[in-house]
Amino acid sequence: MPEPPRIPIVDLGRMSYPEAYQEQLRHHAEVLGARESGSPVPGRLLFVEHGPVITVTKRPEAPHHVLAGPEALAAAGVAIEATDRGGDVTYHGPGQIVCYPIIDLRAVGLRLHDHMRLMERAVIETLAGFGLPAQRDEGATGVWIPPGRGGPHPIDSKICAMGVRVRRWITLHGLALNVEPDLSHFALIIPCGLHGRPVTSLQEQFGEGSPPIGRVRESLGERLAALLGERMAAAGA
Repeated sequence: MPEPPRIPIVDLGRMSYPEAYQEQLRHHAEVLGARESGSPVPGRLLFVEHGPVITVTKRPEAPHHVLAGPEALAAAGVAIEATDRGGDVTYHGPGQIVCYPIIDLRAVGLRLHDHMRLMERAVIETLAGFGLPAQRDEGATGVWIPPGRGGPHPIDSKICAMGVRVRRWITLHGLALNVEPDLSHFALIIPCGLHGRPVTSLQEQFGEGSPPIGRVRESLGERLAALLGERMAAAGA
């Protein structure tokens, strides 16, 4: 049996949130066009780093989870943007790995729930490769670090946020993994609308021994591509 096609990894570098959204739409159109031409492709993984920005979904309660007013946001150098992904309010910034998997769920043989669990698994396995235990939370999408490593949080802390949208069974948006962002910026919001749930990063967990962001990005890309490839092979895609 031939090996399934490998998912391309595209590094967009540093890009504003609106610019990256336009890149998502462009790649989405290409993946949709491939399907409609009769030669479907699995998609591609877009990696990007944003400037400091808070993104707010269309949920009615989401704007109320932005705690800082316009003057405080301007003083902190943090922009605010509306987004059409699922979820609530979140923060992106330098030192955070953002991955937007543009995946044809039909071509890969995934349901939306499977896609979310695959992303969580990829992050958990990536962190395990650096010696950091992580886990899912059945009540909250994303990846969490349990207490007990000597860090500042006595309860599970979120290290990776997730939110997606699906158009024509092709995904948009994705995940944001905290490697070395300015964690103080998360105090400007109620992250993901979850009251009392702390946010952490690899840097906070490891201190000076934190792995470089480039190594983490490379590892996460490889893990996501491998898991998607395994899924395609299992589904005969």
